[in-house]
Amino acid sequence: MDTQNCFHCGLDIIKEDEIIFDAKNFCCNGCKTVYEIFSLNDLTCYYDFEKSPGATPQDINGKYDFLDNESIVSKLLEFQENSTAIISLSIPHIHCSSCIWILENLQRLQKGISTSQVNFPEKRVRITFNPEVVSIKTIVYLLSSIGYEPYISLENYETGSNDVDRSLTYKLGVAFFCFGNIMLLSFPEYFEVKEFWLDQYRGFFRWLIFALALPSFFYSASGYYVSAYKSIKSKMLNIDIPIALGIVVMFVRSTFDIVMDYGSGFFDSLTGLIFFMLLGKMFQIKTYSFLSFERDFKSYFPIAITKINSDLLEESVAIYEVEKGDRLLIRNQELIPVDGILISEKAEIDYSFVTGEAIPITKQSGDKVFAGGKQIGKVIEMEVLHSVSQSYLTQLWSNDVFQKNVEQKHKTITDSISRYFTPILLLIAFAGFGYWIFIDANTAFNVFTAVLIVACPCALALTAPFTFGNVLRILGKQKFYLKNALVIEQLAKVDTIVFDKTGTITTNKKSNISYEGTVLSDENLLLVKNVLRASNHPLSRMLYDYLPIPILQSKSGNDTKKLKVDHFEEITGKGIQAQIFGHQIQIGSADFVEKIEEKNVQQTSVHIKINTVYYGKFIFNNQYREGLEELFKNLKNNYQIKVLSGDNEGERAILEQLLPKGTELIFNQKPEQKLEFIKNLQENGKNVMMVGDGLNDAGALAQSNVGISISENVNVFSPACDAILDASEFQKLNYFLKLSKNAITTIKMSFGLSLLYNVVGLSFAITGNLLPLVAAIIMPLSTITIVSFVTVMSSYYARNK
Repeated sequence: MDTQNCFHCGLDIIKEDEIIFDAKNFCCNGCKTVYEIFSLNDLTCYYDFEKSPGATPQDINGKYDFLDNESIVSKLLEFQENSTAIISLSIPHIHCSSCIWILENLQRLQKGISTSQVNFPEKRVRITFNPEVVSIKTIVYLLSSIGYEPYISLENYETGSNDVDRSLTYKLGVAFFCFGNIMLLSFPEYFEVKEFWLDQYRGFFRWLIFALALPSFFYSASGYYVSAYKSIKSKMLNIDIPIALGIVVMFVRSTFDIVMDYGSGFFDSLTGLIFFMLLGKMFQIKTYSFLSFERDFKSYFPIAITKINSDLLEESVAIYEVEKGDRLLIRNQELIPVDGILISEKAEIDYSFVTGEAIPITKQSGDKVFAGGKQIGKVIEMEVLHSVSQSYLTQLWSNDVFQKNVEQKHKTITDSISRYFTPILLLIAFAGFGYWIFIDANTAFNVFTAVLIVACPCALALTAPFTFGNVLRILGKQKFYLKNALVIEQLAKVDTIVFDKTGTITTNKKSNISYEGTVLSDENLLLVKNVLRASNHPLSRMLYDYLPIPILQSKSGNDTKKLKVDHFEEITGKGIQAQIFGHQIQIGSADFVEKIEEKNVQQTSVHIKINTVYYGKFIFNNQYREGLEELFKNLKNNYQIKVLSGDNEGERAILEQLLPKGTELIFNQKPEQKLEFIKNLQENGKNVMMVGDGLNDAGALAQSNVGISISENVNVFSPACDAILDASEFQKLNYFLKLSKNAITTIKMSFGLSLLYNVVGLSFAITGNLLPLVAAIIMPLSTITIVSFVTVMSSYYARNK
């Protein structure tokens, strides 16, 4: 097929749809229109930053009418005062420097916008505008018209912007300031330089060092004191106890040295230790913090809906204002936000969002429709039965078992080690002090201090954060985003993997289509393709894209690929009947074309009938993800594998051939049944990882030890989960699991090195042969060694795929 790329969006252009404008090729009128807008406003350098950086604008007619409602708009605004208003909008399509440039030049496209600033990691744009000149609705339509449609959900309306906790950043900044300045002021002490002015002001510099250490000691390290206190209170010894004790001992000993004029103390090592500890924590927390792992149904619901009032006029109202008995208008591709009764004659509703079932369900007038379904096709009307807070989907989500416990249910590897390390270290320190106190009080104090300093578990405490932080970075580069470091430990413990079928091991982007029946001639193929071209049904669109374009020429030599359809009627839930040049074409279900089909064959198919003659059927089989067979083969060696699905058993035979022998397949599963299945496995002692894609999997994802959400777009859709995996990297799942196990191995090896170092250091310290000053110098060297080791090893394991 002769194709080339669109100048604006980069998609392939089929010759029959090609649009040429300004000597450039475009795939559709939308891309051409965006180019025209940029050209008229002298913004064509948008295309200089990246090749084909844009997105095709979508038809959003009526979608944002709710922005005319002032009460809704006021909830979305961050600030509004007289002629100035500020709003932050989520723009999922932001992906390159061109996107940033055009979004920060919106004032050149729309009068009334003063500034716009892009937050690239969070994919948001903050717009300052004059509400007396331009409305939010106009701004949203402008963004949509140039291919940057905002993502506005019920979650935005209900909660607004979340406050960001920056306390760790402030503590790290204070620690760095103190550490850097103390190191600078301590240089003369290191080299014992004899110089008049240095000797004259040595005392002043020492007290200045003491003053600079106070913010780091009292403020930056406060988290360790609180953690140690809580640990002692709960009678559980964690790694923060010796860390806090070591910091306190170093501070007291250093203060004592300055007061007694023995020296400058160890304030440089103290502030350095605090800085590196906080840096490791920041490295771990900051990684991929822009991804949302805690979404619920509010993230996907619209914030307003079209209501038909008593005068039969349409108005946009906030979702929470919808009451029982209200009459709603639901357009094509809109999500049904409440339970209700269908008023329109028929409707086709896609419930894959809730149930996982891929095939749309046909509803008749009077049938009950549930929240979470997506309307496909023409506009429908429905009467509300329950408000949003009382709908089926809300009740399902509000179930306690669907909620992930915010408290960590599992001990970290560091906590496990510290259970033994902490009491042993304290025992050695006090034993050494008790022994030497009867011999030499000064030596006893030196021994006690040196033991706590040389064995201060900073290396142990930094090992896990730096290893996990590095692994999080490596996984993130390969589009596998983890919620936190604890997930790596849980991945290493997994022994059973449960996969959802629809949208997880199958892809929603394409279907495998086959044909059974009499071969269609080029003339008949042309008739079928032209009829399908007028339909917006998902199966029609897939079949239209699948069918080849017959190359036919009329007697006059003109291209006849596009034919005029004389009559067209699409009957919801049945099919299409049309007339072209006297030919009668019927495309649809077996009943629609009056073809008796075998009742025991469960498959999705579209039947073709031309001029009362039945030709055959196109069968739609799910397209399984690339590398699935190889992935399951590798996983089978180390894990139990199970597949759950909301679909029927129509593809059992195909799956049994594709998947390893013995893989358990369970079909017709509702969301709550998936959750119960996971719970039963856990009650039998299994460590379960659930891999799903939709809100219908949310309960199972939350219940599992590790919940992984597969997403075609990691910034737009992800139910509550522990990790988000880009669908394009699905085949690497075994590699990710192996890397997690190797990360734990790396940590254990570094623990071994750290303990070996501690044994050697303690043997000198306990005998009184290690001065606290020497211990303070050795301590950061051991930290650097351990951090370097874990970084090198985790990178090594990452390369060995």
